[in-house]
Amino acid sequence: MSKTETPAGYDAAFDELKAILEALQQDEIGVDELAEKVKRAAELISFCGDRLRKAEGEVQKVLNELGEGD
Repeated sequence: MSKTETPAGYDAAFDELKAILEALQQDEIGVDELAEKVKRAAELISFCGDRLRKAEGEVQKVLNELGEGD
């Protein structure tokens, strides 16, 4: 996946984010790549947050339709 490509879904984004974190923790990322990886991580965090908010809204809608959302 290229660095500007949108992840296929939440799981793909989360996996990529975990890989970046692991590389950071193991000092596998050099100074030259650091800013790029941090920027990509921020994009992935935003993407995951959006997906979670969307899922929460959909679940709430279903609960409201069932009369249990209050």
